[in-house]
Amino acid sequence: MTTSFAPLANDTFLRACRRQATDYTPLWLMRQAGRYLPEYKATRAKAGSFMGLATNVQYATEVTLQPLERFPLDAAILFSDILTVPDAMGLGLSFAEGEGPRFAKTVRDEAAVQALAVPDMDKLRYVFDAVTSIRRALNGRVPLIGFSGSPWTLACYMVEGGGSDDYRLVKTLMYSRPDLMHRILAVNADAVAQYLNAQIDAGAQAVMVFDSWGGVLADGCFQQFSLAYTRRVLAQLKRQGVDGQDVPRIVFTKGGGIWLQDMKGLDCEVLGLDWTANLGQARAIVGDAKALQGNIDPNVLFAPPEMVAAQARAVLDSFGSPHTDRTTTGPTHIFNLGHGISQHTPPEHVAALVETVHGYSRSLRQR
Repeated sequence: MTTSFAPLANDTFLRACRRQATDYTPLWLMRQAGRYLPEYKATRAKAGSFMGLATNVQYATEVTLQPLERFPLDAAILFSDILTVPDAMGLGLSFAEGEGPRFAKTVRDEAAVQALAVPDMDKLRYVFDAVTSIRRALNGRVPLIGFSGSPWTLACYMVEGGGSDDYRLVKTLMYSRPDLMHRILAVNADAVAQYLNAQIDAGAQAVMVFDSWGGVLADGCFQQFSLAYTRRVLAQLKRQGVDGQDVPRIVFTKGGGIWLQDMKGLDCEVLGLDWTANLGQARAIVGDAKALQGNIDPNVLFAPPEMVAAQARAVLDSFGSPHTDRTTTGPTHIFNLGHGISQHTPPEHVAALVETVHGYSRSLRQR
């Protein structure tokens, strides 16, 4: 496969991941290609279903680029779903209109756990083809982020059979048969590592692990059943992309702010935070080890644009003075939401957010 991609015109996001000084705070949004955009809805209607969209390289490329046509965001993120990996394991993923994901098969007993294996990555070829297609279509405009769900988060869906309000089934398995839980997580970790490495080989310039449900775990269980397996993923990741550049790794645990002390030693470049964490305090705990990403409450985007702007400035202020010395690395911040954008968000409020973050963060560097 050809590895010649256009040179990057805007590397602000990657510089911030590497803890290098930037002219302003870069910004991208979790779920930025999504249902809040009318053009996304139009493409999804053409595709016929969510999986029809995600498995079609042309459509996946189209929707990944849509938010960049509207807003001057500093990174694109692959349009896909975190559940592609368990789907490739043969669990049978489907999305009913207006409902969350469902698996035809669940992993709840000894036999199902024993049958689990790292899937043949060829079954996920559509994802890697999409990565290459998107990277080409971006033509160096901004970097492309690849991603996966964390081993624990994938396990939640695999055991529950879909989303959950109380995580009763997955926690029952974890507490009553920790041996089975550890086996699921080990298989998931090795699958996620291979999956992310294949995305890197296809052209991803940074990769993110979404530990969306790590925060539902008890203290002690988080370290044992989530963090340990995120570590196992990170240890296996390729450090260089197809263009010879390093590939920054981002870890986001929703509800994980209370465990920053445990997470600051992770072998990754960036830690993502949800809106419950204070960026200044996080910066003090993590110190020089990591860049931070986050963390405005996505529901702020329902307030009028001037209130959105005020909240954005408050998040930038909470991080503290930006790193400006180009000769050295230092504390850096990548602006993002504390979780995925809601489908009901008015696009013009997103425009106000992007404009404020870029403008205000520039002014902070000129003080």
